[in-house]
Amino acid sequence: MKVYISVDIEGVAGITHWDEAEKGHADWAEFREIMTREAIAAIDGARAAGATKIWVKDAHDSGRNLITTMLPADVTLIREWSGHPYSMIQELDESFAALVMIGHHASVGSEGNSLAHTLNTRTHMITLNGKPVSEFRLCALAAASLGVPVAFVSGDKALMEEVEQANSHIGRLAVKEGRGQSTISMTPLAAQNAIRAGVEKSLRGKLKDCLLEMPEKFTLDLTYVSPVLAYEKSFYPGCKYLGNRTNRVETATIFDVMRALRFIK
Repeated sequence: MKVYISVDIEGVAGITHWDEAEKGHADWAEFREIMTREAIAAIDGARAAGATKIWVKDAHDSGRNLITTMLPADVTLIREWSGHPYSMIQELDESFAALVMIGHHASVGSEGNSLAHTLNTRTHMITLNGKPVSEFRLCALAAASLGVPVAFVSGDKALMEEVEQANSHIGRLAVKEGRGQSTISMTPLAAQNAIRAGVEKSLRGKLKDCLLEMPEKFTLDLTYVSPVLAYEKSFYPGCKYLGNRTNRVETATIFDVMRALRFIK
C-alpha cells in the first residue's frame, strides 16, 4: 500500500499565533518540531496499517519546515514548491491508495482557528460553488479526480466539522479548537498518540467510501483584501470581475480550479 501524507502546521496541537508558524521566528522552532512529530505519528500509523511506500509533503509556507533528520529512512520527502497546481499534494497520482492530511486547518473566514486561511492571507474569502473552501476540500477533490480517497485528517475542530459534512467516512481528529486568539488543545504527545491510532484505523477501513463526490461544474469566487490585487488578477484567462474586489472562474474540472488558484490567489 502506497500512502501520501500532506503536513501543514496551523492545525497541529497547541499552535495559536502566527509567530509560531513563521520560518525564522524564535517561536517557530518549537512548532516545527511538533509538526514533525505529528508527521512521524502518521507515518507510524500508516506503516502499522500495512503501508510499504510512504511519501510526505512539507505543505506549509516555505515547504521547508519538517526536521528532516527526524524522519524515518524509508520515507520519500517532498520539500519546497515545484509550481504544480496540486501544490500541497504535488506528485500525488493514481498509484497511491490513500491521502492523509496532518495539521490542516479551517478555511478563510472561519472563527474556529485564529490561523484560519485558504492558501494565503491576501483573500478575504474564497468560495467554491457558493461555499467557503478550505485547503482540505481543494486537495480532497483533486485527489478524488485521481481516484485517491482521503483516509484521515487532523487539525482544528472547525475543519473536522467540514470534513464530516464532506464525507463522514473520512477519519478525523480535532487536536484543538479556537476561541478568539486562544486555543483549547490536546497536548502534543496526546495528539501524536491519537494521530498514530487514527491513521492506522482509517487505513484499515473501506478506503473507497472516503472519496469525495465530484461536482459536475465549479464556480470559484475570490474576494481580495486589496482592490488593486483584484483588478490585477481579473486578467487571468477566463476570469470575470464581479465588482467589490471579487473575481470568478467557472470551469468543469478541479484541475482547472487548482490551476487558476495558482495564478490568481
